[in-house]
Amino acid sequence: MANDVRVSAPTEDRHPGTVGIDTASTLEILMFMNDADSTVAGAVAEVLPELARLVDHSVSSIRAGGRVHYFGAGTSGRLAVLDAAELLPTFNAPDGLFVAHHAGGAPALLRAVENVEDDVEQGARDASGVTRLDVVIGLTASGRTPYVQGALGRARKIGARTALVTANPGAELAAYADHLVVADTGAEVLTGSTRLKAGTAQKLILNSFSTAVMIRLGRTWSNLMVDVVATNAKLRGRVVRILQEASGASEAEARATLDAAGGQLKPALLSLLGGVGVDAAVAALRAHDDSVAAALLQLTTTSSQPVSTGETS
Repeated sequence: MANDVRVSAPTEDRHPGTVGIDTASTLEILMFMNDADSTVAGAVAEVLPELARLVDHSVSSIRAGGRVHYFGAGTSGRLAVLDAAELLPTFNAPDGLFVAHHAGGAPALLRAVENVEDDVEQGARDASGVTRLDVVIGLTASGRTPYVQGALGRARKIGARTALVTANPGAELAAYADHLVVADTGAEVLTGSTRLKAGTAQKLILNSFSTAVMIRLGRTWSNLMVDVVATNAKLRGRVVRILQEASGASEAEARATLDAAGGQLKPALLSLLGGVGVDAAVAALRAHDDSVAAALLQLTTTSSQPVSTGETS
């Protein structure tokens, strides 16, 4: 076997509790899986302080005109694509704000393509559009994927902020990362199958990261998705419910205000909460980085100020 590599990582250790899984009943197999999965959230909890720092830096970068890039291969790359794809319908994130790069491109999303994850040069080429304002996040359970190495190396060369999300405390690529996010999920139920616990941890981390970034950018009101794009009947119904829930308006009033706002939830919500017309709501949002909370504070502060009569005592 030519060019083989032995990875040293907890995910490659043999799980002592599942040695007999091949002779277990179906229910026992599922119980093995469930028991192992129950440890993942704890591993992710350990990385939250570093993840918070990554979120804060990413928010600052985006506000300065930067973007977030994910790089991964196999399961890691597919999870990256999934996370980035959800941000438009969920938060109306601008196209290209989060960019997912998967080793092998679109064909490798559905079927494994040989050797693409081992191509350092391709990782660097795929990162050619990265600028120094951007944040580049490499996802690799083993902590050594050459494709990710190429991307992180190129990013560091031009001065972009970098992060590594891995399941390996001894990750070879740690030196390439300004932010090292290590969720040590340990041995897998099936030895080396990092689509299991390690993949679940990556999904949780990506969920938390992108959601926190969007919240910090003002794309929610309380815990409501006020930037959701109503692309189907279910979401159109949700938009009306969100508006009613947030403002206390009747369904008829909510629908009428939405119509006046051209179907845009944020201006409609601010109009109802601030007691202003839709045009004034749009202007206030524009002046406050599209944040409902900041715009509402300005509107309520302005309306509560006493009116000067021009008289002196």
